[in-house]
Amino acid sequence: MPFPLSAEQKQTAFWMAVWLGFLFLLVLLGPVLTPFLAAAIFAYCLNPGVDRLDRVRLGRFPMPRAVSVTIVILLFFAAILALVLIVVPVLRKEIPLLQAAIPAFLAKLNDTLSPRLQELGVQLRFDSAGIRSMVEEQMATSGDQIWAAILNSARVGGTAVLGWLATLTLIPVVLFYLLLDWHQLLARIAGAVPRRYIAYTVEMARESDALLAQYLRGQLLVMLALSIYYSAALAIAGFDVALPVGILSGVLVFIPYLGFGLGLFLALIGAVLQFSDWSGILAVAVIYGLGQVIEGFILTPRLVGERIGLNPLAVIFALLAFGQLFGFVGVLLALPASALLMVAFRHLRRHYLRSSFYNG
Repeated sequence: MPFPLSAEQKQTAFWMAVWLGFLFLLVLLGPVLTPFLAAAIFAYCLNPGVDRLDRVRLGRFPMPRAVSVTIVILLFFAAILALVLIVVPVLRKEIPLLQAAIPAFLAKLNDTLSPRLQELGVQLRFDSAGIRSMVEEQMATSGDQIWAAILNSARVGGTAVLGWLATLTLIPVVLFYLLLDWHQLLARIAGAVPRRYIAYTVEMARESDALLAQYLRGQLLVMLALSIYYSAALAIAGFDVALPVGILSGVLVFIPYLGFGLGLFLALIGAVLQFSDWSGILAVAVIYGLGQVIEGFILTPRLVGERIGLNPLAVIFALLAFGQLFGFVGVLLALPASALLMVAFRHLRRHYLRSSFYNG
């Protein structure tokens, strides 16, 4: 015969069912929540800057928070725009030049590799005319064709395009209101936590906040160090595009593989266009190979991994695991999410070591 539930147990079961239903509703509304989630992440990162501006006084009066929020958001999107303005001109300049330089590069490759491969009994020769024709066909697309493709894509996937536009439009709006009411929102969330768990929850939240702050500071230091390294190394090697390519390679390092891959691609294009021999490509290989060693074995483990309590093996595992589970977004959020899981694991371990199950 089942045991009757007490009033407290019934209350606990009821509110657990309510919260589970709420979480299930959030899962169903996942696509709608995308701009809110992105804005919440940006708001968490930008709120310290808003709080600092709030302490600035305009004569006898403090700066209104709405003004502080507006200034911080404008600076944030100005920084994103600056990155775009750094990358796009380089791409527009280098890709047409690359198209024109491909035949000479392939001829050079044939002259260098073919005799050595023939000595080893390997008959290999690049069809420069065929490759050039294929590249020109892919790269020399007329403006009419581009617009036709865009319009056709808009007709076929108009809903998706409108969805992306709505998301991009909503993020700044949601970000503004989240930053404006950030502290009130946190107070409301804390007020919804059951009183018996409030001290424990606040302790975990503060510990998580401290770890995430350390992660962000460490990641910014990695980006700054790599931007200086790539820019200086490419400039010493004599590259004309040293500054934009170096800055891009360093700043985008927070997106694993993308920053390195795009910077390497642009540097290789610059080497092919600027240098008549193999010295440019060799310099790029050495610079970016050494950069990967510095980032992977020195900067990221020490400035990011150690700050959030993860050793290098844990950092590598986190990237692979979250990438496998959640794809590209999982790779982006792997380290900060691992920091939060480490906080929860430490508290769970502490509770386990004090439990009667362990000590009994």
